[in-house]
Amino acid sequence: MRAFFWVSSRGLAVAGTPRAYVAARLDRVLRTPPGSERVHTGQMRWIVLSTPVGDLSVASAREAICRVEFGRVDARPGRAEGVDDAVLAAATAQLEEYFAGRRTAFELPLAEVGGSEFERAVRAELSRIPYGEMRTYGQVATAVGDPGAARAVGTACNRNPLPVLVPCHRVVGAGGKLVGFGGGLPRKRVLLELEARVRVERDFAP
Repeated sequence: MRAFFWVSSRGLAVAGTPRAYVAARLDRVLRTPPGSERVHTGQMRWIVLSTPVGDLSVASAREAICRVEFGRVDARPGRAEGVDDAVLAAATAQLEEYFAGRRTAFELPLAEVGGSEFERAVRAELSRIPYGEMRTYGQVATAVGDPGAARAVGTACNRNPLPVLVPCHRVVGAGGKLVGFGGGLPRKRVLLELEARVRVERDFAP
């Protein structure tokens, strides 16, 4: 099940509003080629997916995925069904494949979502952790050049704006202890168990 809507960072609901009116009210509009959607630079378009870890909300802006949140993002004051967005359509298909065990890597354009230099380095390292494998916070800290920064790695993981796509769930405590996940430990366990099962089935397939 999927629900689509637009929501602006200014709090303006775009769904169902005449385009000319929206364009007149927004002072900065991203210019796109003819035939493409015109998207305000401060605006995100959201899709809500039903998954084994509950509702998963995914947002796009400027033709890239810019946010993933566990739970349903509230579209105030309204929403529109069936928003046409190629990036969200691709994200929907790939996430459905992932949760069905048919996809082990994502091929989606991801927005530059900011953060400190350290946080960006951590996210880059997270993206290198192979499907079905885990790293400790200490191992990630060492990989980014600061072996004593395990706690800071945990903070960076908690601030990851693109969970699942940038797999912070693959980072665990020393000795493989299941700790620290912004989406909650039950969701982290489901994601790790899914990947472990798929990898075993793949590696030991006859």
